[in-house]
Amino acid sequence: FQAPPRPNQGQVGKPIWLKANYFKVSIPNGDIHHYDIDIKPDKCPRRVNREIINTMVENFRSAIFQDRKPVFDGRKNLYTAQPLPIDKQKLEVEVTLPGEGRDRTFTVAIKWASRVSLYSLKLALEGKMHGIPFETVQALDVVMRHLPSLRYTPVGRSFFSAPEGYTPPLGGGREVWFGFHQSMRPSQWKMMLNIDVSATAFYRAQSCVQFLCDVLELRIEDLRLIRSLTDSQRVKFTKEIRGLKVEITHCGTMRRKYRVCNVTRRAASTQTFPLQLESGQTIECSVTRYFQEKHSKTLQFPFLPCLQVGQEQKHTYLPIEVCNIVQGQRCIKKLTDSQTSTMIKATARSAPDREKEIAQLTRMQATPNQGVWDMRGKQFHSGISIDVWAIACFAHQRMCSVILFISAEVKRVGDTLLGIATQCVQVKNVVKTSPQTLSNLCLKINVKLGGVNNILVPSLRPKVFNDPVIFFGADVTHPPAGDTRKPSIAAVVGSMDAHPSRYSATVRVQQHREEIIRDLAVMVRDLMVEFYKATHYKPVRVIMYRDGVSEGQFQQVLSTELRAIREACTMLEVGYQPGITFIVVQKRHHTRLFCRNHEDRSGKSGNIPAGTTVDTGICHPTEFDFYLCSHAGIQGTSRPSHYHVLWDDNNFMADELQVLTYQLCHTYVRCTRSVSIPAPAYYAHLVAFRARYHLVDKDHDSGEGSLQSGHTQNDQDAQLQAMSKAVVVHENTVRNMYFA
Repeated sequence: FQAPPRPNQGQVGKPIWLKANYFKVSIPNGDIHHYDIDIKPDKCPRRVNREIINTMVENFRSAIFQDRKPVFDGRKNLYTAQPLPIDKQKLEVEVTLPGEGRDRTFTVAIKWASRVSLYSLKLALEGKMHGIPFETVQALDVVMRHLPSLRYTPVGRSFFSAPEGYTPPLGGGREVWFGFHQSMRPSQWKMMLNIDVSATAFYRAQSCVQFLCDVLELRIEDLRLIRSLTDSQRVKFTKEIRGLKVEITHCGTMRRKYRVCNVTRRAASTQTFPLQLESGQTIECSVTRYFQEKHSKTLQFPFLPCLQVGQEQKHTYLPIEVCNIVQGQRCIKKLTDSQTSTMIKATARSAPDREKEIAQLTRMQATPNQGVWDMRGKQFHSGISIDVWAIACFAHQRMCSVILFISAEVKRVGDTLLGIATQCVQVKNVVKTSPQTLSNLCLKINVKLGGVNNILVPSLRPKVFNDPVIFFGADVTHPPAGDTRKPSIAAVVGSMDAHPSRYSATVRVQQHREEIIRDLAVMVRDLMVEFYKATHYKPVRVIMYRDGVSEGQFQQVLSTELRAIREACTMLEVGYQPGITFIVVQKRHHTRLFCRNHEDRSGKSGNIPAGTTVDTGICHPTEFDFYLCSHAGIQGTSRPSHYHVLWDDNNFMADELQVLTYQLCHTYVRCTRSVSIPAPAYYAHLVAFRARYHLVDKDHDSGEGSLQSGHTQNDQDAQLQAMSKAVVVHENTVRNMYFA
């Protein structure tokens, strides 16, 4: 499968001058030499691998590297401008890193892999050769990232440094780190370096006792008074510190590091372990006694639990008070609402130049202005009357995490067991309500019961939609990177009317971090059957907006999932071949657009206006992609969505697909604003997120269903089947937008 070429460039709308955070890169002539690196023992962090390679280069400079300055990606790839004198043979060297208490020796194997042509990249950028040579772009990216990786803390494609002086505290032992993002991007006629500011949450480097107090919202003085932790406090602390690295403080200058695997149920004064004496006798010794006799240290907090470090099978316990949180650990756990709010306020940056208003688009109910429409005095397109209803109040519950469980349980029971539409409202929004809050609640309730809020304006549709069309949205959501026990959730939604405004959903549970939707053919078939039942038409065109795919996965996703959609069609009828358009939607990128002229700015933040579209300059040299900022930026700098057309049987022209995509961003039922991605893609994400409520595991601390480790593949398949049954909604719910 080959992505279609760009049909033309869009012309609809008012042209404005924009600037992007892209910088032209001059590519020298010549080649880059690529070498495979194999480090044993393997599975070291990238930071350690870089340290190994840097030590190797210095130790063998005269014998191998001389004046060459290799660059390394931290894993397997090393590049040099001039070839190394190893005659394409595999070379093995030993490298020793000094350690705390013990040195570590590694074996590094270097093998010539290929010659990377910079000239082929120039030809591709000029349109003289089909396809961008990925290996060349990758090599240049490693070159540009090499020095920042040594000087800063890398996180993905961003680089961060420890804050100097004051940094915004987020609570819970977390703080904001600022940094920058950079990546090499091929564009029309040139290579570009995409640079952007970044911010993310890190764990604050501090004592583990202070970390405990931050997590539990206590003062150290309070900790001395309570003299013990409740079970709920211990569980909360365990969730936060499990997986983090700590360093010991009781051995002088030797600050050995460990990773926390658990927190003991018993306090240090009563937690025992088998200790072998010099006589050979083994006794049960408490942690408190051991530290008193072995290290002459009297614990100040013997009533606190211990950190279990290393492997859970081994009995290595450390008192909390002899450990510090290691600096430079990014927080991968979800932030609380309060932390998220603080993070947004601390990191919001207004754009230097923005646009004013864009041309108004006519709507049947209201006129969008800068991606917003006013529903005051307006009616729903199709309202629903509620004859039977009930309210359940859980306001007496004080613990917020109790409230979250109740919300999840209400949704699970309503969606999967009873087939009853539910709407949860926080107490604070009931006590202090507003017309906007009530309006948003009505928007959600109306569609959950089968109503229609607003529709796509028929007169503005592309002419290709004179025939029936079904819109699909698909997404795969993953658990946090550090949690290997949670499954992935794959969700697909399909439109059920001609507006389109109504959608039905189907969802599956997949293996951890499995990206491809493996049951897509059946999911699409079922939704197309529902479409036929609702409209009595067979779709002539299929439009898929696929979210959650990185560029490196384009070909795999296209070849697998396009085949699945075709298979779904043949399942329904032999020879049934509707035109398929497959579009990837990307939000996780660092492209930012700024108005060049002051008068083009929009809103208080000076953002580009809703509807701003770019398909030249910074886009793919030959393929059909574009950036669309479909929403009005209220705070900070707007992030446009990136759309890449991987397949198009419907022969869209640029304006047709860009306008259609923008219109679909106006049909999201939860609010009276155009949103950042088309409604079907947004709904797929909501369905996947809602499915996690259906997987609530009351017997597990994490609160969600987990794949138990150590089981056979058959056991895990059985677990996935059981989880898949748990996310199947009630037959009364399946045709309603319960996820809205």
